[in-house]
Amino acid sequence: MERTEMIGQLYGQINEDDRLLKTRQGQLEYRITMNYIHKYLKDGDHVLEIGAGTGRYSIALAREGFHVTAIELVDSNLDILKNNAAGLPGIEAFQGDALDLSRFPDHSFDLTLLFGPMYHLYEKADQFKAIDEAIRVTKPGGVIMAAFLSAHAIICTNYLYDWRPAIYGIKENFDSEYNVRHFKEQLFTGFDICEFEALFEDKEVDHITTAAADNVLEIAQKRADFSMTDEDFEAFADYQLHICEKREMLGNSSHLIYICKKL
Repeated sequence: MERTEMIGQLYGQINEDDRLLKTRQGQLEYRITMNYIHKYLKDGDHVLEIGAGTGRYSIALAREGFHVTAIELVDSNLDILKNNAAGLPGIEAFQGDALDLSRFPDHSFDLTLLFGPMYHLYEKADQFKAIDEAIRVTKPGGVIMAAFLSAHAIICTNYLYDWRPAIYGIKENFDSEYNVRHFKEQLFTGFDICEFEALFEDKEVDHITTAAADNVLEIAQKRADFSMTDEDFEAFADYQLHICEKREMLGNSSHLIYICKKL
C-alpha cells in the first residue's frame, strides 16, 4: 500500500478533530505548542501549516488575525478543516503533500509549521525532502517548527503499558545497536532526539531549541484511575512550560518540537 493511501485510511479511523481538546495529554501538547508559536509570531506574519490535520492550530491563528495557509494530505481531515474554517477570513486550505510544496514560491512565509508529516515519513530521503521544502518556502529570518515523536516514549506508551510485550517493541523499533528503525508498517514512526536534530545539520538554519510538548501524560492517562482536576492541570502545564527544554526531559515526551531560524 502506498504511503498516502495508508495515511488516509489511518486518519479515517481517528477522531483527529478532538485529539487536542478532550484528553489532558492533548490539551498540554496544544498549550505548549501554542506557547512557542506565539513566542515567534509577529503582527502581520504569514503562517504556513504543513500537515494541518483538521485545523486546530491554523484556525486558532486565523482567529487571532494572522494570515494562515493550511496544507493537509488527508481528504477527510481537509473537509473538516474547511468546514470549521467556513466564513473565517485570513485562512486558505489546500490538499497537498509535505514532499511537494511547489505551489509556493521561495521565501513566502514568516513561520512554517511542519506538524504531522514527520510522523509518517519512513525513508531518509523523504524526511530530508519535507525539511528542505519547509525551509525553502520560509523567508530568511523566519522560523520553522517541526513536530516529531520520541521512539523511546513509544516503547513506554505502546508496549510497556499497552497491548504488546516490551521485547516485541524493542525489536520492532530498534536494530541490534539500538538505532531507530523506520518503516511504514509502524504507521507512526519515532526518532531518537539527536537523530532528528541531525536531519537539520548542514541546512541553512540555526537551531533555536528542542522542546517536549506533553511530558509523560500520554502514558499516565492510560491508567484506569487517572484523574487530573483543572487546578492540577494548570499547575502541571506551568511546570512543563518551565522544564520542557531540559535535555533530560525530552525523551520522556511522546511529542516534541524542533525549532530553528532560516538563515
